[in-house]
Amino acid sequence: MYIGEYKVLDIEYDELMGLASHYKSTYSSNSPFPNIYFDDFFNDAFLTEVLSEFPEMGGKEDIQYKTPNEVKLASRGESRFGKATKVFMHFLNSEPFLNFLSELTGIEDLLGDPYYEGGGCHQIKRGGFLKVHADFNKHKRTGLDRRLNVLVYLNKDWKEEYGGHFELWNADMTKGEKKILPLFNRMAMFSTTDFSYHGHPDKLNCPEDRSRRSLALYYYTNGRPAHEINEGLEDHTTLFVDRKGVETEKSMRVYNGIVNFANDWMPPVVWRTIKRMRNK
Repeated sequence: MYIGEYKVLDIEYDELMGLASHYKSTYSSNSPFPNIYFDDFFNDAFLTEVLSEFPEMGGKEDIQYKTPNEVKLASRGESRFGKATKVFMHFLNSEPFLNFLSELTGIEDLLGDPYYEGGGCHQIKRGGFLKVHADFNKHKRTGLDRRLNVLVYLNKDWKEEYGGHFELWNADMTKGEKKILPLFNRMAMFSTTDFSYHGHPDKLNCPEDRSRRSLALYYYTNGRPAHEINEGLEDHTTLFVDRKGVETEKSMRVYNGIVNFANDWMPPVVWRTIKRMRNK
């Protein structure tokens, strides 16, 4: 499948939809919540060009997270996309790909996010991490409900000992049921609910000259099933949770206790200002 001059997929639209139909039951039945990943999904040469454009992040234009919950870097909007990356990200928000996602996941009327709120280029360097969490559930501009995450990994020659596995945890946080190594041209996806706990919780152990690189896309609908909602948290930001019995989560618990206290008692305008400054 070509988009302009670029061959994005090695298969055509009918084959793409056939792939979705073939794997839809696998997706819905996978534990601990609906998920799947595909290897060598995109045209290798094209994705290699996308990788060549991936920025070295950490400048003023990037979002820099550094808390007990997460140490990572992320882009804003399309500001860090090169030519091929922009074509790729637009394709992942296009009608053909949205149709594929809806058929595969059973989530109808999915919408992409042209603002890439929380998505786009993600980079984690040695020592970085992203603790286990459930994602924010509403798009702050549109108010739509976040339903699906798609992650495309861009790490060639990535070794098991580097870590950086994408982990999926059960609802009571006693067990990580799936670990996915972030290999080049591996696409992972999962249904986003208030109980779909996931992350990269252990510090990255790659060489200093390597980093964990990915592209993240989130998809939305207008409304969602009641069973996906944690009652009382109908509109929430990212919910970090600690792994049961893991001592390294102690600082995270203390930090989140302070954050929750401030969120409950601090005037909203002050709290929003602090959060904006923290993410600059």
